[in-house]
Amino acid sequence: MSDSDVIEAAARRLAVALDALDAAADRRTEAAREQASLASQVHALGSDRARLAGELDEAAARARALETANREVATRVDAAIETIRGVLNSPD
Repeated sequence: MSDSDVIEAAARRLAVALDALDAAADRRTEAAREQASLASQVHALGSDRARLAGELDEAAARARALETANREVATRVDAAIETIRGVLNSPD
């Protein structure tokens, strides 16, 4: 094998190695982009979760307030019914 053949073979191996390195760099860049996208999605999900948790707390507090108001109204309605019954049943 002549020196030029050896050099050509080495050049081909170098070109193949450079192509493989370029492909690996492209894959790594794409993986980094995907990782950044996933991190962004995880952050958005965390924000949504925090917002929804706050809304749930507000809804639960409102439900408790409505239950309390409902009990108070029921008590007043019962008292009004008793008062009306008393008036209707009282001899004039």
